[in-house]
Amino acid sequence: MLVKKTWGRLGAFLVVLALLAVPVAGSAATQDDTYAKIKILSLVLHEIQDKYVEDKDSQDLIYGAIRGMVNSLDPHSSFLTPEEFKQFRMETQGSFTGVGIEITLKDGVLTVVSPIEGTPAFEAGVQAGDQILEIDGKSTKDISLLDAVRWIRGPKGSTVVLTLSREGLEKPEKVNIVRDLIPLKSVRSEILEDGYAYLRISNFQSDTAESVDSALKELQKNPLKGLILDLRNNPGGLLDQSVRVSDFFLKGGLVVYTKGKIEDQNMDFMAQEAVTAKDYPVVVLVNEGSASASEIVAGAMQDQHRAVLVGARTFGKGSVQTIIPLPDGSGLRLTTARYYTPAGRSIQATGIVPDVLVPSRLARPGNVLREKDLTNHLTGENERLQQESKDAAAPKEEGDVEMEEQLPPKRITEMTLAERLDFDKQLAKALEILKNGEAVTMLKAAQKAQ
Repeated sequence: MLVKKTWGRLGAFLVVLALLAVPVAGSAATQDDTYAKIKILSLVLHEIQDKYVEDKDSQDLIYGAIRGMVNSLDPHSSFLTPEEFKQFRMETQGSFTGVGIEITLKDGVLTVVSPIEGTPAFEAGVQAGDQILEIDGKSTKDISLLDAVRWIRGPKGSTVVLTLSREGLEKPEKVNIVRDLIPLKSVRSEILEDGYAYLRISNFQSDTAESVDSALKELQKNPLKGLILDLRNNPGGLLDQSVRVSDFFLKGGLVVYTKGKIEDQNMDFMAQEAVTAKDYPVVVLVNEGSASASEIVAGAMQDQHRAVLVGARTFGKGSVQTIIPLPDGSGLRLTTARYYTPAGRSIQATGIVPDVLVPSRLARPGNVLREKDLTNHLTGENERLQQESKDAAAPKEEGDVEMEEQLPPKRITEMTLAERLDFDKQLAKALEILKNGEAVTMLKAAQKAQ
């Protein structure tokens, strides 16, 4: 996400909603048509304030109109009230009070994208793909994402009851979760065995690049033969952090570029020559929960032949959101560009296909949630080509790999390495191709074929 400190044309629109006449950019005919529609909106606002059976606050009415307009765009654009905008900024700084789940609306149903590792929701057994039917006994039918977040969050130590529907359950299940401070520690690292390191990034927040830099330097105090970079179930976050993390591994060249409607959204992000990571092979783990900023890192590492990708096809969120602060303390999260990997691939709605496909035990067969499944998602360039060239009833796309779901017998952190490798086949494969030299062979072959 990009953060802009100007409010520009959106601020002008708020002034229009305050019943001031402001011209709209475009042809004369378009301006006339837009002005006529804004006039209708102004008239409706006037009629409600004048004749509605109860008094309504004008700010609530205007915010509601803006929210409805923005909600008609794509799943990642949203209007944030001053309170919501303040909470949003807190989250990007690394902590909030809640249960620890990423949620979205799939076909109008509130759905869990992924529980965050080590959080109350994760410990309570909430799973990706779970449908949230009720929050504290209140139905989530027709709920907005922002309202859902408000209902789920609350004071530390308080309890929220989620009613979950899940494939395989005979009836919905109520889960009691005690809210807690969710410290989004985004980086975790360890030595798996002599010479082979593991680096996990769970999301990209304001301090992620700094944490990755420190972790790499600590891991490299002893010579490394290979590194596994785990981006699975990483929903993304700040664009600049993903670029900086990629830069630690790449000796120059393009990391990602963006193309938008206006000139200042067309940007190239380049890696510098200096790197933190040493010259050892890298395997990047990805799956259906790897989205946005994590796909930027994976795409750059794959296109520049710096890493072998292992796992399942990624989520496919190839769009950039700009955060636009507004004068009254509210904010607009607006999709303003698409991003492209160094080789010019737009992964919007189609995702990135790993070099080595390995199914995930946590992928529920037939119920994997990706960008292309979201209502009003931006049609990806590759998605459009696929629609034109493939039968609508065609089976799974390349990279869709599924395996019967199986939950870990105990916490990952409590498992021995042997137990982890037995349960986590993607991790096992990553370590295998590092140790047998296959990763080096694949990277050399890719560089030669370039």
